[in-house]
Amino acid sequence: MGKLAVAAIVSMWVVPISILVNRIVPEPYMDEIFHIPQAQRYCEGNFRSWDPMITTPPGLYYLSLAHVASLFPGMSYMKPISSFSEVCSIPILRSVNVVLAVTCSIIVYDIVNHLRPTLDDKRATLCAVVLALYPLHWFFTFLYYTDVASLTAVLAMYLASLKKKHLFSALLGAFAVFIRQTNVVWVLFVACSGVINITLGKAKEKANESNKLVRKSEGLSTKDGATALSNVRKRKSSAAANNFNSSTTSIMSSSTISLSGFLDEVQAILLRTWRMKFQLVVSFSPFFVILAAFVAFAWWNGGIVLGAKEAHTVSPHFAQVLYFSLVSVLAMTPLHFGIRHISSVFQSMWKDRPASIFQVLISLTAGILSVHFFSIAHPYLLADNRHYPFYLWRKVINAHWCMKYLLVPFYVYSWLSIVRILGKNERKIWVLAYFLASAAALIPAPLIEFRYYTIPFYLLALHSVGNETVSWLLMGLGYIAINTFTMTMFLYRPFHWDHEPGTQRFIW
Repeated sequence: MGKLAVAAIVSMWVVPISILVNRIVPEPYMDEIFHIPQAQRYCEGNFRSWDPMITTPPGLYYLSLAHVASLFPGMSYMKPISSFSEVCSIPILRSVNVVLAVTCSIIVYDIVNHLRPTLDDKRATLCAVVLALYPLHWFFTFLYYTDVASLTAVLAMYLASLKKKHLFSALLGAFAVFIRQTNVVWVLFVACSGVINITLGKAKEKANESNKLVRKSEGLSTKDGATALSNVRKRKSSAAANNFNSSTTSIMSSSTISLSGFLDEVQAILLRTWRMKFQLVVSFSPFFVILAAFVAFAWWNGGIVLGAKEAHTVSPHFAQVLYFSLVSVLAMTPLHFGIRHISSVFQSMWKDRPASIFQVLISLTAGILSVHFFSIAHPYLLADNRHYPFYLWRKVINAHWCMKYLLVPFYVYSWLSIVRILGKNERKIWVLAYFLASAAALIPAPLIEFRYYTIPFYLLALHSVGNETVSWLLMGLGYIAINTFTMTMFLYRPFHWDHEPGTQRFIW
């Protein structure tokens, strides 16, 4: 097993299905009618031409140029080719995402290994393969969209940061923003995650080093050393508790810093950040250069999107965060809706009452206000019956006036479940950073598009990996069933509109 196994398994379905899609749908479809001609103009050397309907930067097109350039020598050897632009056919451009999908699966495998070093290789391989089947990511692997490239760049940036290669991570982040500008949110998230890992990680390392010195200086055996170390910890914890209000600096210098509570984590980060300010500035300043460049671009451009600005105005779409939570937990049903997990969520709430009950009431109130005042029905959503959200909006959310309110408890449970699962593996402040980043990426988007949820979903899934082999197998089987259905509908159930010529197909 390993990287080669993951790449081989993913290639086994990516390559043949890509061939099938290109054979049945040989012409550009949906957003491809904008992306493919633009990429072909770049292949012709025309870098000044720009389609005003394209909303994202040209990162994917430059990536396609590199892909075509790598194929050009081999293709020119196989058959006569008069020009470089001749290689930029629809199948070749779509194959960019095929290569990226395989690359992304390898990156996912590496992240799983880094986050869960004790996980055996078979389980890590299983998780990487299952996530490669995630329906939104899987489907757009076979079309010339920016989603696969965007996800791959963001995950590569995150992996580099986890490995403490911060400059390289920032460069990958800049390219991620060059593919899709909203990725600037994930650049900031990766920077915050890196600061959290360095500051809180350093505090833990300091405690571990101090404990080792205690053992060495007292010359104790393993058993006696463990007993003595326990006594030392108790004495120091007691002293820290007595002097907490008088001196936070003394807590920081103690060898056993409590990181269990959120406020303790915030305090530790602030103190360590001040002490390590020069190191952190050197490591993470490239990320903030990207932020400054993005702000300058948005000011110069008069907005975030490049084209079709009237249809993609920034809107306070708070309900989007609720939709994301439910879609994500449904995509991970075996993990979030198991009897043991559901009971643990409610037991935890009962144990922490009345604070937990107050938090749930606040969440329910916020959810009701969000769906009532900040639930947006974009004209594209209401008019385009080629997308599955069109039917979910009409048949579920908007089926009755009270339906959107009845769904609020499910949204609240979804976030409670997400927070609980993430809280098992990550620090509380990391979970908060993840929530804020997801909200910042989703709330400004007025259109309900499930593919906007892909990046936050992957980060959630990667930090939910554990030893639940059966759950991940069930997830994989569910993904295969959904992918079979959606691809069958796309390829073999075309339909026609009376008001517009051409073949229409169902798509996410």
